[in-house]
Amino acid sequence: MATFLYRLGRFSYRRRGFVALIWLAMFVLAGVGASTLADDPSDSFEIPGTESQQAFDLLAERFPEAPSADNTAARMVFAAPEGESLADPENRAVVDEAISTLSGAPQVATVTDPFETGTVSEPDNRIAFADVDYSVQWGDLSEEAKDALFDAAQEGRDAGLTVELSGEAVEEWDAEAGSELIGLGVAAVVLIITFGSLVAAGLPLLNAIVGVGIAISAITAATGFLDIGSDTSVLAMMLGLAVAIDYALFIVSRYRHELAIGREGSEAAGRALGTAGSAVVFAGLTVMIALSGLGIVGIPMLTEMGLAAAFAVGIAVLIALTFLPALLGFAKHRVIGGRIPGLKARDPEADDADGKPSLGKRWVGLVTRRPKTVVLVAVVGMLGLAAPVLDLRLGLPGEESMSEDTTQRKAYDLVSEGFGEGFNSQLMVVVDAAGTENPQGAFDGAVAEIEALDDVVMVSPPMPNAAGDTAIISVIPQSGPSSAETEELVDAIRDASGGLEAGTGATMVVTGNTAIVIDFSEKMSEAMAPYLGVVVGLSFILLLLVFRSILVPLKAALGFLVTMGATFGLIVAIFQWGWFASLLGIDQTGPIISMLPIFLIGVVFGLAMDYEVFLVTRMREEYVHGASPTAAVVTGFQHGSRVVTAAAIIMISVFGAFVLGGEDFIMQVGLALAVAVAFDAFVVRMTIVPAILTLLGHRAWWLPRWLDRILPNVDVEGEKLRTALDKKPEDREPVAVGS
Repeated sequence: MATFLYRLGRFSYRRRGFVALIWLAMFVLAGVGASTLADDPSDSFEIPGTESQQAFDLLAERFPEAPSADNTAARMVFAAPEGESLADPENRAVVDEAISTLSGAPQVATVTDPFETGTVSEPDNRIAFADVDYSVQWGDLSEEAKDALFDAAQEGRDAGLTVELSGEAVEEWDAEAGSELIGLGVAAVVLIITFGSLVAAGLPLLNAIVGVGIAISAITAATGFLDIGSDTSVLAMMLGLAVAIDYALFIVSRYRHELAIGREGSEAAGRALGTAGSAVVFAGLTVMIALSGLGIVGIPMLTEMGLAAAFAVGIAVLIALTFLPALLGFAKHRVIGGRIPGLKARDPEADDADGKPSLGKRWVGLVTRRPKTVVLVAVVGMLGLAAPVLDLRLGLPGEESMSEDTTQRKAYDLVSEGFGEGFNSQLMVVVDAAGTENPQGAFDGAVAEIEALDDVVMVSPPMPNAAGDTAIISVIPQSGPSSAETEELVDAIRDASGGLEAGTGATMVVTGNTAIVIDFSEKMSEAMAPYLGVVVGLSFILLLLVFRSILVPLKAALGFLVTMGATFGLIVAIFQWGWFASLLGIDQTGPIISMLPIFLIGVVFGLAMDYEVFLVTRMREEYVHGASPTAAVVTGFQHGSRVVTAAAIIMISVFGAFVLGGEDFIMQVGLALAVAVAFDAFVVRMTIVPAILTLLGHRAWWLPRWLDRILPNVDVEGEKLRTALDKKPEDREPVAVGS
């Protein structure tokens, strides 16, 4: 591995024009593809294997005349001024006009009349709502259809009523423009401080911009052929940008170190790739394995997010191994020039030039002198932060958790005021009576079973299909969509299906947005164990190859669990309990998004291994060169700590910048990733890891002889490469490309 990367680094450096031209051509082609092939994102939501999905499939089969369950919907909520009623002729006319306008709007399939369906609050008749079903999915909803909805609402407001909107049709996809620029700005500052050079700081940024541009443009172009959700490219950009800068930082840092000790340009580039590049390859593979493993969950949306992000990480690895050495060839020794007044153009892997020990060396000295105390304090502190995780509640926060100034939240509150919160968590029960002797009796029996349950406010009469063998029953709970009582009601209806089948032969299944959220959360919980097993298992094998040790990969995995516990604890405290809510702009607390834990586990495990690989490979490098275990920890930490610190700050900045976007899922993911990187880099990898390695001593690098014989030697530290290159010229093996 190291020898191959050495050759690749020298080739890319010497043939820099050719290599750079290829990548820039890919950048242009990807951009052209994105601009010509891209289609609107598709946010269809399927959960294969769940009862709610089975109900949707049954509806599509038995109710072909009804709008598809995947199609977009909206709700228009009307409220008369205090002291007035919607039944007043002038107010009734405003409602009728809005209904009439919407009925003729583009892509509208049906609009309910609140006075006909009974969705008018009693006894004051002050609040009412009309449901709008569209004939297309959200991604296909035209701007004309959206404009017609908003115009009808505005006309009602102009006539003196309060009119608010909710539902998918009201959602707007706004890319978080500017968030990534904030992250890039902070990354630039960190790189400048780290290197003390504009040229050296600019190379990782340019490398990352080209790599992320290619990845995101390719994903955007793929929307013309595949159903890709709107959040997918944002997450790919978030991860791709962070790792691309980090990987380039590792390689540029090692290149400057090689220059500092007297290597010429192409030789320095080759050695930088042969050492730091090896760590980049294995770190990138670990991240990609963790992200691709999201497909184990069996939810298409999560699979596409994982694969898209893994693709972005893969591009980041490839461009760091080829385009970056080409840029180094153009920059040559200028990477140690372009100095900033007041900053030293330092070698990030060496002590300060004035002879004083670096902060990293002083820190690791403290850790290795008191390893037991350090481990105890750090682990107890992290476990304390993890305590709130015992109150973790999963869900898909809906309109009830939106900002109070949004029309969706206002509509939700008006419906709750006029009808009760349960009208926002309506359940749809599908009764399958095909093959029974008395389908109508089965439908009536289903209604009776549901009415006898707790937390039920209203059960609608059965609405049979044309064949008369299937019916839809609407159920209004007492509680809101994210409450435990509503979840219990869904379970109770499903349990009652057994009694209905025993008595009539018919079955009933529950669906609707609330049931989908419940099924989604359960699916996430069920997938957690197999996902962890596959991801951690494969990554353990990779780390076993890298470190040729049993205890180091085991320690890495246990440290990751500590990171996850503290991260989830803090996320629960912020998003459920409301800690720092006003500071972060969180208007409403609620459950943690269901997919966040498993997504966070996949992403953070890979990112955590970045620092493990880069930091600990330097320690092992010193150990295999003959240093004592403690000296190897100190020297390896000294060489890698400044770069790992800069890399962690950059990742935290990139992820943290997405918190400013305000969209629930992206905000929670961005903050969780930033917190997890901070915990893992500074507490686990730079504090607990060197302390434990010090305590383990020689045992840290133990590997059974039989396993040592069968494991391939990937030479991630470049030991064989260094031995070959350090031979006398006449004895040196031909490992480099021609000069």
